[in-house]
Amino acid sequence: MSMFCYQCQEAAGGKGCTKVGVCGKTADLAALQDLMIYSLKGISVLGVKADEAGVQVEGLDRFIMEGLFMTITNANFDKDRFFVKIKEALKLRDEIKATLIEKGVELGELADAATFTVNSNDEIVFKSTSEKVGVLATENEDIRSLRELIIYGLKGMAAYAEHASNLGFEDPEIGKFIREALAATLDDSLTADDLVALTLKTGEYGVTTMALLDKANTSTYGNPEITEVNIGVRNNPAILVSGHDLKDFEELLEQTQGTGVDIYTHGEMLPANYYPAFKKYDHFVGNYGNAWWKQKEEFEKFNGVILFTTNCIVPPAASYADRVYTTGSSGYPGFKHIADRVDGQAKDFSELIEHAKRLPAPTEIEKGTIVGGFAHAQVFALADKVVDAVKSGAIKKFFVMAGCDGRMKSRNYYTDFAAALPKDTIILTAGCAKYKYNKLNLGDIGGIPRVLDAGQCNDSYSLAVIALKLKEIFELNDINDLPIAYNIAWYEQKAVIVLLALLSLGVKNIHLGPTLPAFLSPNVAKVLVDTFGIGTISNVEDDIAMFMEETVEA
Repeated sequence: MSMFCYQCQEAAGGKGCTKVGVCGKTADLAALQDLMIYSLKGISVLGVKADEAGVQVEGLDRFIMEGLFMTITNANFDKDRFFVKIKEALKLRDEIKATLIEKGVELGELADAATFTVNSNDEIVFKSTSEKVGVLATENEDIRSLRELIIYGLKGMAAYAEHASNLGFEDPEIGKFIREALAATLDDSLTADDLVALTLKTGEYGVTTMALLDKANTSTYGNPEITEVNIGVRNNPAILVSGHDLKDFEELLEQTQGTGVDIYTHGEMLPANYYPAFKKYDHFVGNYGNAWWKQKEEFEKFNGVILFTTNCIVPPAASYADRVYTTGSSGYPGFKHIADRVDGQAKDFSELIEHAKRLPAPTEIEKGTIVGGFAHAQVFALADKVVDAVKSGAIKKFFVMAGCDGRMKSRNYYTDFAAALPKDTIILTAGCAKYKYNKLNLGDIGGIPRVLDAGQCNDSYSLAVIALKLKEIFELNDINDLPIAYNIAWYEQKAVIVLLALLSLGVKNIHLGPTLPAFLSPNVAKVLVDTFGIGTISNVEDDIAMFMEETVEA
């Protein structure tokens, strides 16, 4: 095989991509991403020693977060960016090593990831295909499975931590844990039980990280509000913003004021419509289109400039590729990249704004509104109404249907599942999974919409907070005694950290689909099933009957 990657739900054959990624990632790019992770492991080995010696390394947390984020599925396809980042990684690694030696810290025998050297792009390419680099370097299937589960959780955690950092909210303990966990994936003395414990600890830090990001977002932009989001268009040139980074979105809104250029959200950026701070911008029109995987058709019709602030890039059609820009950890060959902030100054979006002015207005693809903004603060404001509905029997059960959307036709299950749910049930959602059913007319229960959209995938934290609050209100000892079922769709690594976070909170009987992760070995999957009741989906009728029977028994 020329590559091996199984980090996303669409892994070829449910086993792994071995020639080219379903995402569009080439074998040589996959190898560079493997080497990026390998380099971060080496940095982390030395970073742990620095932590133990009380040596502070400026910028270390941020560098590791960015490096992890770049390797998330659909985030960065630009090989040149990886060549640069890997060289920066080795420079930083060797600077840490030199500092530790200067301070008299005993380094001992270091792993290859902390010692290898490359001096040119050709040497980087050669090293990236080494048998010591990449997923299959770990021969034991169960150890490999657990190591990758941890790494994928760390990738999701790093994405959320970077968003918080962009807003000035940081927790050094998160960075310290990421280093410890990355270094641990090189430690051959750790047993499967040790790695299971580290997996759960990753989930605990996932909760901490999502709480930090929630605080960053709400402190900066206010608590999301129930909002009717326009899905139509106006007759002005426009910029369409995808991804998750609200700081980028804010800076673009500021710089487009008074320019005659409208701003729309796409896919993962939809929740920006719910934040009070963004509602003051008259040129912020609403949301255009649907989930990330429909972007080829929708970007074509949008006509204007597209900006990716994070992942979820689909290799573009040539007809619109020249009007797509990236920033942050995202990248694609040929797309113009907006440079990072320098000395606290805003990013400079002037080039893409001027570009947008020269382009026609978006083509309308739908009309009307969709409703969202049901993050924890808003749901707490409705708490009395919700509790009364539960006590009266008007609401029989809540279904957490958070997570990701994707291309596979099997994901239509989630549309059919939502449509078939009894009318005395409520859907709690976050992430782009919502696009499978957020435009269905599912009605309400006593004025409470039957789909409560909390926001992005990182806003899944809201769903956990809501569950914990209901546990407190109903004076229950176990979160699993609540009338809540978990039927979650997953796609990439941010969904992995959400899953691990829920497990760390003690949530059991989570159903995950449309398939279980390919990176779970049979033995690791059995541990998750036996310990946490993890399951997968079957068919809509049987699954609803199973979930509702649990309600009757309760």
